[in-house]
Amino acid sequence: MRVKLLASVLLIVGMAAGGRAASDDAPPWLQQIAKEPVPAYDKDVPAVVLRDDQHVTVSEDGKITTVTTYAVRILIREGREFARASEFYESDAGKVKELKAWLIRANGAVKKYDKDQTIDAVEDPNDIYNESRMKLIDASDDADAGAVFGYQSTTEERSIFSQDIWAFQYRLPVLSSTYVLSLPQGWAAKSNTFNHDTIPPVVTGSTYTWTLQNLPPIAPEPSSPRISSLAPRIAVSFYSNPEKPSPNFKSFSTWSQVSFWLSELHDPQSTANDALAEKTRQLTANAKTELEKIQTVASFVQNIRYIAIAIGVNRGGGMRPRSANEVFTKSYGDCKDKANLMRAMLKVLNITSYPVGIYSGDPDYVREEWASPNQFNHCIIAIKVSDETQVATVVTHAVLGRLLIFDATDDDTPVGDLPQQEQGSWALVVAGESGSLVRMPVTPAESNFLERTIEGSLAPDGSLAATIQEKANGYWASNYRGEFRHLSRPDYQKVIESWIAAGATVAKVSRVEPHDDTTADRFNLDIDFQAPLYGQLMQNRLMIFKPAIVSRKETLALTDAKRKNPVVLSSNAYSETLRLKLPAGFKVDELPDPVKLDAFFGSYVTNYEVKGDQLVFTRKLVQKASTIPVEQYNTVRSFFEKIRAAEQSPVVLARK
Repeated sequence: MRVKLLASVLLIVGMAAGGRAASDDAPPWLQQIAKEPVPAYDKDVPAVVLRDDQHVTVSEDGKITTVTTYAVRILIREGREFARASEFYESDAGKVKELKAWLIRANGAVKKYDKDQTIDAVEDPNDIYNESRMKLIDASDDADAGAVFGYQSTTEERSIFSQDIWAFQYRLPVLSSTYVLSLPQGWAAKSNTFNHDTIPPVVTGSTYTWTLQNLPPIAPEPSSPRISSLAPRIAVSFYSNPEKPSPNFKSFSTWSQVSFWLSELHDPQSTANDALAEKTRQLTANAKTELEKIQTVASFVQNIRYIAIAIGVNRGGGMRPRSANEVFTKSYGDCKDKANLMRAMLKVLNITSYPVGIYSGDPDYVREEWASPNQFNHCIIAIKVSDETQVATVVTHAVLGRLLIFDATDDDTPVGDLPQQEQGSWALVVAGESGSLVRMPVTPAESNFLERTIEGSLAPDGSLAATIQEKANGYWASNYRGEFRHLSRPDYQKVIESWIAAGATVAKVSRVEPHDDTTADRFNLDIDFQAPLYGQLMQNRLMIFKPAIVSRKETLALTDAKRKNPVVLSSNAYSETLRLKLPAGFKVDELPDPVKLDAFFGSYVTNYEVKGDQLVFTRKLVQKASTIPVEQYNTVRSFFEKIRAAEQSPVVLARK
């Protein structure tokens, strides 16, 4: 019982499997589908899914058998990457009994792939301690436009979870997608539909069938919701006969039940031994406030090496952290291990904390109406704090009080901040029967502020010499910090040079000095550069240049006339002040008009002023966290178009 993770399949490249040279017959279902016409799509749609079916059969003894039938037609050469078959399994609790695939070329020739062309590999090569594996057949090198690729698989597994998720689509158009659940006699199922009108099942005895047909492609758009919040999916829960309850499956009907179950997994693991307790006291010996103690422990845990560990996933073990003492001794762990280690250390300081289940990558993924631990893919921490601790990431829980939310896995985001992809999402504070879903905090724009100051001078020939000073905090600081930490110094230098050169052509960067202050959540960056002929001379009488010398590093390109999905904006603010010494012998002849924009999702202003031989240019953007309905697309598009126009507006100088 798995969601088929097509995105993971596409990461595996360079493993093309060879096929037999002789032609093989394709099964009748695939031959029939290959003959059927498909609708006309835009020329950039790479492929269309002809059939995507999954039939799940549940046995009373806990065995789950899944049969998958899938077919895709390659529409253009770029769609060859979709000619792949994959099945995931947990090596301790499941197996792929069969995986066969066929490729029907445009000329009708058939190529068959079976176990001789099947690769068995770990799901993620970076996860050392992970029982998740996959079997893969890769026919992408053999496929081309017009070909139809199909496969069938059968898997078996044992799981304690009586819940499943089925995505009817990813980005490709889908002609037919079906999920079938066959249960023992007397069992029942119910479902929740997300990102689509309610999809009622067709029920025949103890078999439930959900089907969608003719789903259009979901094209990527700038600043749109994640695909997991756009593509239709169902969440299914099934229940054994109440007169004969099954001991093999775990059912949840409320979030407090999920919290209680997860607490039983986490709480016994968060006790510190003498060595860990002593280390905690040593680290925090000079910390005077509650926040300083939390920051010190957080910094230590963030420096613990991250290694993904997923053992016994189907039995719930993938959600159980290792003991805090083991993580401390070995100095590595995954997200739940890091959160658990931090809980144990805080407990030494008499600070209470709780694990938090969250979905990282899509703040709209977790849905309140379906109580299930299967909605989470990440673990962070909620720390109970007093009124003396005032930071932007504190929320108030109805029972537990003030909780500071922190992600110990993200080493670029310090205490008091939260990664953008987690802000605003539903997350489960795991606190026994008192646990509940809580909206994660959304930091205000002033907590995510970038202040830029540029001091420069123009020479009579148009050459520019300038110094940039940037002071970033919150969201901006995390981005700058990540760029600085995770790139080599030469690569980091190239990124800075490319950014400067995008605004000041052929600029030469002579100095790059970053200054990272994680405790204050601030990142400063100083840059010196020169740009010959930045000011363009016209007939040796006029000089023209743009006062918006460099870009804001993050711009929103809403250029399409129409849009299908909402626009998602993050919360941040930016300001810039340019003080530019004018070239000798020139005076300002023409300045752009100042701009002032106000909208429910933000504001933008520019201003120009001449002070002696200096031009002072200022601009400021404040952007609120917003999801703007597609019906209001023209409003947000017009807002950012006016910003782009303002930032392209030139100043004209004339010789005296």
